[in-house]
Amino acid sequence: MAGNSQRRGAVRKTGSKKGAVVGSGGKRRRGLEGRGATPPAEQRTKHPAAKRAAAKAKATQGRPSARGGATGRPAGRKTDDGPELVLGRNPVVECLRADVPATALYVAVGTENDDRLTESVRLAADSGISILEVPRTDLDRMSANGLHQGVALQVPPYRYAHPDDLLDRARGSAAPALLVALDNISDPRNLGAVIRSVAAFGGHGVLIPQRRSASVTAVAWRTSAGAAARLPVARATNLTRTLKDWAAQGVQVVGLDAGGDTTLDEFDGREPTVIVVGSEGKGLSRLVRETCDAVLSIPMAGPVESLNASVAAGVVLSEVARQRRI
Repeated sequence: MAGNSQRRGAVRKTGSKKGAVVGSGGKRRRGLEGRGATPPAEQRTKHPAAKRAAAKAKATQGRPSARGGATGRPAGRKTDDGPELVLGRNPVVECLRADVPATALYVAVGTENDDRLTESVRLAADSGISILEVPRTDLDRMSANGLHQGVALQVPPYRYAHPDDLLDRARGSAAPALLVALDNISDPRNLGAVIRSVAAFGGHGVLIPQRRSASVTAVAWRTSAGAAARLPVARATNLTRTLKDWAAQGVQVVGLDAGGDTTLDEFDGREPTVIVVGSEGKGLSRLVRETCDAVLSIPMAGPVESLNASVAAGVVLSEVARQRRI
């Protein structure tokens, strides 16, 4: 009963108390300090969520990601030098029709066959592209949203030319140099359409900035209808500096902008020329505009303020080709 000191074990013997009797001398002070916020479950090594995440990372290590690269890099980021995946039956068959230099065609096991899939497999086989049958779960991991329709095409990174090689190639041709540079063009469809127009009207190449610009992705490949395989595309570390170097070597630099000081009717395109195309919204950047020898505008017959960048480039290239045929 309470207070009965005669009960065995009710009174602790002297010297048998556990732990520090007088004080710890500050040795346990660190244990009393706060440890901050509790980390997420995936970062706690003993937590089941962390074990599941580690098992998933190990299972998918080395497999292509949603854009075709290895899954070792952060999700959602794509390096410029890595391959990518074209997803969906229509995009895949369009790329294969355009002779996009793909390296592998992935087909999910049990995918329902149709004309597009049959044609994709046939075109890939005729081109010597590897055809790999993989579990549908693998394609789910490759794609960000799972909308692959059971088929994916892996496209290797594009090999860009050097700006100096681009100009040398143009000078080595019988016709005067005709190049197109893109400034502030971020849509790969516009890039692909420009590449197609340059190839159609006898141009020698396309120049794009290395940063803040659309690159030659699978979308650009498809829009160019295979022209990207025949026409070189170069990347400039500094677009303004490259244009100045070309101007010093006798190439006239002509900007294309709705607010230009010269109309296309007054332009003489029979000399070596590089046409600089700006975006619809921003137009030409200030430094690039100052580098141009002239800024062209296209006369409009209707109530339209401006044209799409790739359409405007095609109009100017068509006029230059007409002048050079005369």
